[in-house]
This record gives sequence, C-alpha cells and structure tokens, in this order.
Amino acid sequence: MKVNGTHYRTVWMPERGIVRIIDQRRLPWAFEVINLKSVAEVAHAIRDMAVRGAGCIGATAGYGMALAAIEAQSEAQLVALAQSLIETRPTAVNLAWAVNRQLNVLRNQPLETWQSIAKREAEAIADEDAAACAQIGVQGLQLIRQIAAQKPGEVVNVLTHCNAGWLAFVDHGSATAPIYAAHDAGIQIHVWVDETRPRNQGARLTAWELAQHGVPHTVIADNTGGHLMQHGQVDLVITGADRVTRNGDVANKIGTYLKALAAKDNGVPFYVALPSSTFDWSITDGVKNIPIEQRGGEEVTWMEGTDANGAPHHVRVVPAASPVANYAFDVTPARLVTALITEKGVVPATEAALAGRF
Repeated sequence: MKVNGTHYRTVWMPERGIVRIIDQRRLPWAFEVINLKSVAEVAHAIRDMAVRGAGCIGATAGYGMALAAIEAQSEAQLVALAQSLIETRPTAVNLAWAVNRQLNVLRNQPLETWQSIAKREAEAIADEDAAACAQIGVQGLQLIRQIAAQKPGEVVNVLTHCNAGWLAFVDHGSATAPIYAAHDAGIQIHVWVDETRPRNQGARLTAWELAQHGVPHTVIADNTGGHLMQHGQVDLVITGADRVTRNGDVANKIGTYLKALAAKDNGVPFYVALPSSTFDWSITDGVKNIPIEQRGGEEVTWMEGTDANGAPHHVRVVPAASPVANYAFDVTPARLVTALITEKGVVPATEAALAGRF
C-alpha cells in the first residue's frame, strides 16, 4: 500500500542487523519509520505495540529471529531469544507460529549458516503474508460484488472493527483487502469505522489507511454499529482475527463479539478475514482455550490526541481513584460467523469445512 504516494510494507530488513518498521504508536499524528537492531528491541516494539496486528506481529517476529541468528552463539541461546519474543503477546497465534517456523529451519544447521537461513525465512514469511492478504482481497471482492449487484447504483456499506488493514499485516491487510479491491474495481463502497477503544486503532489507524487510499469512510463510536444495522445501513461486517480455532471460533479485538451478536440479530452477514497462518489447529472451543491478554490500565484511563495546533497530548479520561480492567480481546463463537475469508477461498466456520479446505 502507499503512504503519500510511496509504497511501504509495515516491516522489512534493508540490511544485515537492522529491522525497519512503521511506528504505529505515532499514527496518525506522524508517519515515522524506526530501526530495530536487537532481539530485545524487537520484543519491546511488539509488546509496546509499535507493531501490532496478527500478520505484522508474525512477520516482525520472523525478522526478530533473523537478528537472533546474529546474536546467538549456541542453540540454547537461540531458543532463549525465541522464547523472549513468544512471551511478548499471548493471544495472536502468528507470533509463536513465525518464531517456531524459524527455529525449525535453524535447528541442526551449522551456526555459520544461521544468518543467511534466518534472513531468507523471514523474507519468505513476509512475502507469504502479503501474498495471502492480496488473495483474501480477491476472494472477498466476490462477496462485495454480489451485494453490489443486489442494490445497483447504491453504495455498499461495510462495518469494520479495530484495524485489520495493511498496517496489521505486511501489506494489503485482511479485513480491508476486499474493501480496497472493491474500491479499485469501481464499486461504490463506504466503510463504517469503529473507533475501537481503548487504543482507538479504528479511529487512528483504519481511518488513516482508508484516507490514504481514498476510500469513503465514517468513524463511529463503538456502540453505534447495532443502531446502524437496525436501520439497514450496514450490508456486511468484515473483521480480522488474532487467532481462529480449528472449529471456527474467532479471537479478535475486544468488542468483536458484540458486533457479531448485533449482526446475527439483524440478519447482517458477519465475515472474518484471515490468512491461514492465523489458524490454531491445536484447539477447539476458543472461549475456554484461547488465552486473552490483559493489558495495562493506562490504555483505558488515558487517551492521546492533538490540540488545535496539531500538537499531541495525553489526557486522563477516568477518575484517578477508579480502578479499570483492560481485556484486549474477546472470542466470537463460530455459530455467529457467516464465513471465513481466507486466501484459499470463503469457507464456512465449521471444523468439517476447514478440515476439507486446509
């Protein structure tokens, strides 16, 4: 995707020992690219959400392992560095998937070959993520075309939650890939963008992305979606995912479950877009078995914005004496999911359908 006319990926490795990322903590107030030069810096970037989103976290961890291949002088050190990356975020499955993929290709190889092997594998992880998201766009476009054909001359309204755009992956995005594809194909499309408290990834990131690409959109408060659905102003919901179980349960940003319930009640199709790297084939019953990350309360008690002059400020929005809870994700049961949009097609959210396709 492009920023001010220049193509970027979210993470890349321009030279040995340097991983370059778009610092998502700074958006939309400033576009800043920073260098990460150690595994510790990569781990901090993931934990502090300088990079976030399932695919982007996975690719960044893959490049982090390329740095680990430089730092480690033994397999034990390599495993320890790998574990330090895995421990940064518990819910998104792409993180451990990418790290373990790197460990598998490095084990039993001569130490002097680790750097070249790990760099090559990191590039493969990133390229596969971008290619999968591009194909998700192709698959999801067909769904939007069908809705557009049913209301000729009218706008197709999509509701999103959080950010599952190209910032959340290496390129293209998952939930936004069909939207970009539809827009580029000339379909009249409009996006309702959930602000997505507490970190406001919808208002800050998705809205910024869509504006960069010229896609018509409107930012709404998180609790507005149900009202819009009741009044026929949402044709479909598309969200991303941080982990999907083998029976189709979906872990995604907190609030996704409520959107799925509202969609079910109003007969609105609810789709989840994800590359196959986001599946966790080892578990069923996501409500019981997917670990839900709880983050610091400061994300709820404080908000960031700009003043009239564009200068960023932090402001407290909760009384100092009030305790807060900050559950980062929730789980939407498969029964509420119309289908999963993957690089291998649109698949029902059932164990049998997923087993047959994958």
